[in-house]
Amino acid sequence: MTSKLERLIDQGVGRVPADIVLKGGRFFDLVTGELVRSDIAIGADRIVGTSGNYQGAVEIDISGKTVVPGFIDTHLHIESSLVTPHEFDRCVLPYGVTTAICDPHEIANVLGAAGIEFFLQSALETIMDIRVQLSSCVPATHLETSGADLPIERLLPFRHHPKVIGLAEFMNFPGVIHKDPVCMAKLDAFQGGHIDGHAPLLSGNDLNGYLAAGIRTEHECTTAGEALEKIRKGMHILVREGSVSKDLAALIPIITERLSPYLALCTDDRNPLDIAEQGHLDHMIRTAIANGVEPLAIYRAASISAARAFGLRDRGLVAPGWRADLVVLDSLEGCRAEMVFSAGRRVTDALFSSRRPVAPIGLDSVKARPVNAAHFGVPVAEGETPVIGVMPGKIITEHRRYRLPVRGNETSVDLANDIIKVAVIERHGKNGNHANGFVQGFGLKKGAIASTVGHDSHNICVVGVDEDDMARAANRLGEIKGGFVVVEGGKVTGEIALPIAGLMSLEPYETVRDTLHQLRKAAFALGATLEEPFLQLAFLPLPVIPHLKISDRGMVDVDKFALIR
Repeated sequence: MTSKLERLIDQGVGRVPADIVLKGGRFFDLVTGELVRSDIAIGADRIVGTSGNYQGAVEIDISGKTVVPGFIDTHLHIESSLVTPHEFDRCVLPYGVTTAICDPHEIANVLGAAGIEFFLQSALETIMDIRVQLSSCVPATHLETSGADLPIERLLPFRHHPKVIGLAEFMNFPGVIHKDPVCMAKLDAFQGGHIDGHAPLLSGNDLNGYLAAGIRTEHECTTAGEALEKIRKGMHILVREGSVSKDLAALIPIITERLSPYLALCTDDRNPLDIAEQGHLDHMIRTAIANGVEPLAIYRAASISAARAFGLRDRGLVAPGWRADLVVLDSLEGCRAEMVFSAGRRVTDALFSSRRPVAPIGLDSVKARPVNAAHFGVPVAEGETPVIGVMPGKIITEHRRYRLPVRGNETSVDLANDIIKVAVIERHGKNGNHANGFVQGFGLKKGAIASTVGHDSHNICVVGVDEDDMARAANRLGEIKGGFVVVEGGKVTGEIALPIAGLMSLEPYETVRDTLHQLRKAAFALGATLEEPFLQLAFLPLPVIPHLKISDRGMVDVDKFALIR
């Protein structure tokens, strides 16, 4: 009996027909940069032949089309798509993303090891190859209440799972530099394996110390200068373009043929509405080429360079023996996927129907105490009041100060200067903590919006003009078991339920996409001016060194903070 391996060899030689042959098109050789006219023969899950004529059990005419390797998203939080891994698979794979390297950091901060297990079970069933990085920062900070704790002892049982690559983004870079024992235990355990980085603006000797810990990849570069220093010091830069963090334009100068072996692409956080309207990594590729980037450089970053950075040695080229992750495009410049193959399987609705479901978890994770308008009062302070300044299209915020109006014995909003209230409410049922402050830049003139997606600890975050509406929005989140809510005049005008850990929907991605359309309209009706008011809201409570602190008076102390993801 002929073995599978022997059959693959026979198919490559041409002794027997291949399983599938793509005929009449050309493929992009990411080694030479040539467009090669050739049949592409597929046997089982891999490419068995190129640069020749082949016969196949199934032959597909792709005349006039261009084939490239499947795209690899090198860093993302699937939870930010607001759908399950199964729905993410169905949503994104048709855009040509055949591999996704995810960090289940969000669900892990709510549910701990059970959240990671949910993602690993899902990854075994998806058509897309989902790989998992083990969340390194749970909790993300001691300054906010998280739902879980993942010391090294809880991570090690997952280390050798077939879908695990290594340790996820090491956000606590001060802990690395100052040799925090908890950080050291995790870094020691993963020496020799992949450790993903997260070190915004870190440079000089501090960067050297961080890299000496064996950290090799980074998705937080926001300028070409920062990226170049990190590349020179051996880092592989993951160029990011998500729904809020948009760094592609700033990093286009480094996306060159010379530097492309040290680059990859990622989305970090991207919701289904943006995917439907713009695309996924294909959007980054189109945009880069339209702005003068050589196709060879960006397509390398999207596939072969990404694969090598994460030790995925079987994919990233259209060549014999390589995994048959392929995208059939209209053109290199257009980058519109007309056909996608994942491990040799043509992506169809029937293929998605073959997956086994994974039971949802964390359906009762929102345990916040009810609140009323009085909970949102801010005592009058002497002098100017700290205000968080939102910067559209960025997660970085500014520290601003204003002399705000006073109403009775409380500090009030200042709509003339676009300053409204912000509150964070503990929702894991641990201590009922509540902190209030002020934020500038949302544009709201009335009402409130609230969310249980609040990076990284995922407590309730609510912004608003009216305290009664803020209370109504926060309480409604408990009723729908998590999600996003818009309230105007005491009435809920828009909402989406995210009952899986307060982060993900039980609905198909099309339903989530359509609901987000209505949610945006409800937010814009309040005067919201941000393109992504809900994701921007989700990042407001994210404390990164210098940490956002909560003072004894219950106000957010923003003397020193930088909200960066």
